Amino acid sequence: MVTASIDTRPHRAGSRVGYVIAVVVNAALLIVINVRPGWHSFDFLTDAFAEVLPIVNLSLVVGIVVNAAYLAFNPRWFRSLGQLLMASVGLLVAWRLLVVFPFESEAGWDALARSLLVLALLGSGVGVLVSLVHLVRGSAR
Repeated sequence: MVTASIDTRPHRAGSRVGYVIAVVVNAALLIVINVRPGWHSFDFLTDAFAEVLPIVNLSLVVGIVVNAAYLAFNPRWFRSLGQLLMASVGLLVAWRLLVVFPFESEAGWDALARSLLVLALLGSGVGVLVSLVHLVRGSAR
């Protein structure tokens, strides 16, 4: 009996393109939020967004640094460490956004926004746990 094995790992070239796209998107978001047009231009953001801006910026910078690092150095344990860092910062951002809630919607989307932040919080928490497991399993090998 012959069993087929499917390699589910992304191809190296595909991964590299993904890392470059992540760097570009995060850099673009930094510019849009901080420079032009700036977060004040978005009607759904309240002045309370200034309280979360530093951690949002930190999250984007961490995404840029980690994905750029993956381009140069990409062993499994390093990717797990990077994912752990990004998920941890994402967890903090989601928590801070939920606590401060710097959003305002005339259309009544507040409940949906809170629900999405709770999902982001849960997803980031799961991401932290999964990354820790991968990191520990990888270092045990």
